[in-house]
This record gives sequence, C-alpha cells and structure tokens, in this order.
Amino acid sequence: MSNGPTKNNSKGGKSGAKNGRAAAPAISKPLVIGVGAVFALIFGVFVFFTSGKPSAPPPSAIGGPFQLTAHTGQPVTDQDFLGRPFLVFFGYTHCPDVCPTTLFEMSEVLRALGPDAKVGGLFVTVDPERDTPEKLKDYLANFDPRIIGVTGPRASIDPVLREYRIFSKRAPSKEEDYSVDHTTVVYLMDKNGRFVRPFNVARRPAEAARELERYL
Repeated sequence: MSNGPTKNNSKGGKSGAKNGRAAAPAISKPLVIGVGAVFALIFGVFVFFTSGKPSAPPPSAIGGPFQLTAHTGQPVTDQDFLGRPFLVFFGYTHCPDVCPTTLFEMSEVLRALGPDAKVGGLFVTVDPERDTPEKLKDYLANFDPRIIGVTGPRASIDPVLREYRIFSKRAPSKEEDYSVDHTTVVYLMDKNGRFVRPFNVARRPAEAARELERYL
C-alpha cells in the first residue's frame, strides 16, 4: 500500500510537467543540411579571395620598353634583348655588398650554361648621377660579359624603375659617397621580353642554369 501513492504521485508529476511545457519545434534534417551548405559556400569564397591570390605579380605588371645607354656607350633598347631569355637586376656601382654579390651569382649561372648559350643579363643602375657608361664598363669587367649595364638621364631611368616595380631611394647624405636603398630582386624575362618570375641566383649555379635552360 505504501508504494501506491508514491507511484501515482510520480506519474502525476511527470504528466504535469509534460502537459505544462510546450514541446520544442522539430528542426528538419534538410533545413540543417541547407544552412550548412550556405555557410560552407561563404567560407569557400572567403578563402578564395583571401588566400587564393598568387604571390608573384602578373606577367603584365613587370617590364616595358626603354631607351638607355649601354656601358659600351652604344644606345640600347628593350628590343635588343628579344629572342633570348635574360635576367634583370637593378643596382649601382657604389653598392657595398648586395650588388656585387648578386652580379657574381648571375655570372656563375651564365657561365654554367656555357659561352654559347643565347641568354643575357641586364644591369640597370639606380644611380645614374654617378654611374656613367665608363664607370659601368670598369665595374662590369669583373663579371660575365653577357651582362649589359645601362644608364641614362634620371628622366629615362625613373620610368624603367616604375615598369619593373623597383623601389629606389637615395639615403639622406651630403657626402658624395652616399648609398641608395633599392629592390634587390632578379627578374627572369622570356624570349619575348615578358616577365616569367623572380629568379633565385643564390643557389648552386648548375641548378639555376637548368631552370634557365628551359627558356632557351
């Protein structure tokens, strides 16, 4: 007898709780799947536009026409480099370390290809006020002869810097032996003078030469 009332009260409590509380609306499985798909699509678009961009500039963003003076004293234009791949580097003859090191590495790559390889190098000064053709000629005598140094008036150099997306700024100094901060990337251009990619010359010359050879 003692179990009867307890059992009845328990049932009554449960029944009251069930009757006094509104049942939660059921969420259909297709709705859940649909909402998940929308969020997945939004996330995919976000990833594409934030991390899917190429790290290198597009080919059309690098390079362009120029008319300058070679270290030999002869006029030179971008058309003179057509028909062969070539490496482009910007620097100056008073550069203490990066420029001579990079030109040496470029020379080693060219030499690894052999003297008959139809490939070239272009060294554009960012300091035309001091880098005359004669100065460039003496400076480049230490490197592979296929590297052509070019200079010209500031009004001709600045457009080339913009075409190749090169930063260049003279350090504030009243001394004649001033330095010039500048971009130190080496560009690989194809036979048509179109930008391919930044080219790593700071590696084994044979390895870099094999990559360059594919564009001959």
